[in-house]
Formats: sequence, structure tokens, C-alpha cells
Amino acid sequence: MTSAQDDLEARIQQFENMANADPDNGMAHFSLGSAYLKADRAAEAARSLQRCIDLEPGMSKAYELCGQAMIDAGWSDLAVEILETGHELAGQRGDRLPQEAMAELLVSLGREPKEIQASQEQPTDGSFTCKRTGRSGTKLHDPPFKGSVGEWIMENISAETWREWIGQGTKVINELRLDFSKEQDQDTYDQHMREFLGIDQELHDKLTKQ
Repeated sequence: MTSAQDDLEARIQQFENMANADPDNGMAHFSLGSAYLKADRAAEAARSLQRCIDLEPGMSKAYELCGQAMIDAGWSDLAVEILETGHELAGQRGDRLPQEAMAELLVSLGREPKEIQASQEQPTDGSFTCKRTGRSGTKLHDPPFKGSVGEWIMENISAETWREWIGQGTKVINELRLDFSKEQDQDTYDQHMREFLGIDQELHDKLTKQ
């Protein structure tokens, strides 16, 4: 087994522990499903991502990955249902990358994606919509840390969701026994944070190259 495979298996074990310890933690199931998918464990990935969708129905990326996992597992009919629902949701929320990815997956299954118009509704109470949860919330007053990723979080993630991450991040630190004096442990923490907030590798690369 290569070092990369060892690292992936270790991450799967971490996420399995987190999902088992907190079964209602949608992001734990999302992270676990994503890791299963990378490990070519499609059926397990689909089940974990479906659980994430049950808990976090506004998370466009979960529908995309769940649909991909179902295709890989040979569950085409279930994949169509998940992808059509997710494609519509992503279109209404303006989540262009997941929407386009799901459109491509639907085409690969012989289905024509529907034309979806982004929702024009604006919050009426002065709040804004959190990009991760799809729910109205309070905008952060300042970036939580310096740099383009921190700026993106301020513009797209509600204060309520950020507070949820602080709680989840504490669990990550304690469970994985992270030592922030070590660069590798800081990287591990940052990776969990990005997964929790829905910052995938493509978006992260785009932000850090700005």
C-alpha cells in the first residue's frame, strides 16, 4: 500500500469515528462519503452522502458526489433522482460548479438537465443566505483569518455556520490530538475546516491563486 493510500485509509478511519460518535453530524457523513469515493468504495460513499443529504438538504456538493457514487455503484435510477433534485437545488441557489457537474452526470445517464433559474428571493430581515447550508443567517463582520480563503468565508458563510465549525473544529483537535506547533497538524485542521464549509479543492486552488 502506498503512502497516499495509507493516508486515505487513516482519514476514512477518522471520519468513521466522527460519524459514529455524532450520527447527526452532516459534515462528518459528507467527509466520510467523500473519502469513500476517493477510495473507490462507491456503495459506502453513496450511503454516507445520502445520510449527509438527509441531515443537510441544502448542500449542493453532497448531491453531486452522491450521484457520482451511485453511478459508480451501478445504481443509475437512484443516481438520476438524486442528481435531478441536486441540479435544481444548485441552480436555485446559484451554485454553478456543482450544478454544471451534475448536468454532465445527468447527460452521461441519457437525461437532459432542466433549465433552472436562480432564485431571486432576497432575505427580508437584513440577513443573507449561507452558501453551505442554504439558510438565512448573519453575515460575519470580518474575515475569520487573513487571506483569500478568509475573505471568501466572510462573503459566503454565515456567522451561525462558522460557530458550528468552531465547535466541530474543537472535536477534530481533541479526537485527532492535533498539535498546532506542527505544520502537518495545522494542515489537517485546515483540511477539515474546508470540508466542513464546502470549500472543495477546485475552489481552494482558485482562491489561493488569486
